[in-house]
Amino acid sequence: MPQQSPLDVPEGDPFGPHNLPYGVFSTARDPRRRIGVRIGGHVLDAGAAAVALGSPYAGLLGQPSLNPLLAAGRTAWRDVRRALTAWVTDPGHRPAVEPHLLPLDTITSHLPYEVADYVDFYASENHATNVGRIFRPDGDALTPNWKHLPIGYHGRAGTIVVSGTDVVRPHGQRKTPTDPAPVFGPSVKLDIEAEVGFVVGTPSELGRPVALDAFEDHVFGLFLLNDWSARDIQAWEYVPLGPFLGKSFATSVSAWVTPLEALDAARVAPPARDFPLLPYLDDADGDRPGGFDLRISVAVNGQEIATPPFASMYWTAAQQLAHMTVNGASLRTGDVYGSGTVSGPSAGERGSLLELTWNGRDAIELADGKRTFLEDGDTVTLTAWAPGAGGTRVGLGEVTGRITAAR
Repeated sequence: MPQQSPLDVPEGDPFGPHNLPYGVFSTARDPRRRIGVRIGGHVLDAGAAAVALGSPYAGLLGQPSLNPLLAAGRTAWRDVRRALTAWVTDPGHRPAVEPHLLPLDTITSHLPYEVADYVDFYASENHATNVGRIFRPDGDALTPNWKHLPIGYHGRAGTIVVSGTDVVRPHGQRKTPTDPAPVFGPSVKLDIEAEVGFVVGTPSELGRPVALDAFEDHVFGLFLLNDWSARDIQAWEYVPLGPFLGKSFATSVSAWVTPLEALDAARVAPPARDFPLLPYLDDADGDRPGGFDLRISVAVNGQEIATPPFASMYWTAAQQLAHMTVNGASLRTGDVYGSGTVSGPSAGERGSLLELTWNGRDAIELADGKRTFLEDGDTVTLTAWAPGAGGTRVGLGEVTGRITAAR
């Protein structure tokens, strides 16, 4: 009986040829960083396969980072994806392709792109409402501007790390309402934010806004993102300029970037808007719906604690990109922006411990004890999938990080 090929991916595998996310990897035998494409339980060394097949894309794929491919633009993204699909599905290519397939458990993943800038948004109405009720119980849950523009802030590009990187508990100032003065020390309210990130490929010119309908010309793909948050540091510092040290110590991203094209079947309309939007944000007459039906799972120490639904996000990724550039700010290849915490309407769909525990009031029951916020040694894992064509699933991989003691 002939040996089964790694390219014979079982039907229903979320990392079949309908997906083909990109990453960057190395191995113990070959420490060079190079572009890989995930297929089933293996990674294809894309550059080596391109050379073996005499592909014109060998130059783009034989790089230590995705940035040259990102910068090549939408036509190149489409053409390279079609070529890769043919390489892993056409039996005639197997002799050239199979030698360049590596089992997932033999590779080391790296940050797949060089991050230029990082912006994080606040796009879930459920999350924003919960946070408002926690911190402003006697006032309006949403600020007056929330349904008129996507609220965001600039983060620290240099603290974006690939999944699997340990997260050191940050130090900072904190002050509770009963403290006579602020104190300094390690955060005691360390939290997560389950998000979806987007990476920019094609840059834009300074002074020229990017329109809603140009989203797919500039954004290459998406991935899971965990924006770690020190809630006690954040609460003391955020008035009047917003998040700073409570957010900038670490942001974990998945090792795999899923091309937008792989998610065509997951497109959904965003929730109904309550107020008319200004023209640059008005997507009512768009050709395609701007939301994505992504099913996220949040686990602490291997135990699922929440299932946030991305389809419920009020502001879409296209609207966020349009708002981010409407003042003339330019895009650069490798810009990353986060959706903001994903939370649904029910208690089990909240994407942060701040909401799940109502700022520490209600503990979460885990197999190894109760939690309000994260303890040293805890590991948080986000996973997700999206519906694909013909009843398939598109896997979005995972993003994981373990909390280590403050230094």
